[in-house]
Amino acid sequence: MRNRTENQVRLALIRHGETKANSQKRYLGKTDESLSQKGIEKLLSYREQNCYPKVNCLFASPMKRCIETAEILYPSMCPTVVCEWEEIDFGQFEFKNYEELKDDAGYQAWLDSGCTLAFPGGESREDFILRCEQGLRKMCDKLQEMAKQNADGALQAAVVVHGGTIMALLSAFGGKEYFDCQPANGRGYLCRMNWEREEKTKIQIEVEKEI
Repeated sequence: MRNRTENQVRLALIRHGETKANSQKRYLGKTDESLSQKGIEKLLSYREQNCYPKVNCLFASPMKRCIETAEILYPSMCPTVVCEWEEIDFGQFEFKNYEELKDDAGYQAWLDSGCTLAFPGGESREDFILRCEQGLRKMCDKLQEMAKQNADGALQAAVVVHGGTIMALLSAFGGKEYFDCQPANGRGYLCRMNWEREEKTKIQIEVEKEI
């Protein structure tokens, strides 16, 4: 039996659909780019194939590509925006790809570090993970409110965010290495999440299967 002090939710972590920059393999962080037509069509195709679970709670990053994806996948729902889930700030690498950066000394140093250095003029991985954690705790607060209004307490939530956000959350709470979980556009993971009502530092996310 589940501990009465514990909350549980079925959680779908979904990466936004493809943008033009994604198709060009550019570092897309703070640039607020919309979905490409190809990205929209892929999402509609995945939806028709019933790739996404039915949910009663919807959350998203505030960036256009995530809001647009949420609207396509769950057209009858309005997502709760979690500002802490914006993509990482790539700094000087923003909107550039490997071909444009390969001769850059700062980029080479970042690669040589195993991609652990902070992005020049941007964000460190540690700071990014911390703010993603803060966003998840805010979501837990919201879910607790929803659970009180739900007769059977069964919560099924979808989170439409960025690839980096998913990597951050699963490395912080799912026991994964940061680069272990890099879903393609429109894909993600179906998980179970548990957290203690009185201490939301004790959050566990268990990946069940890929979406």
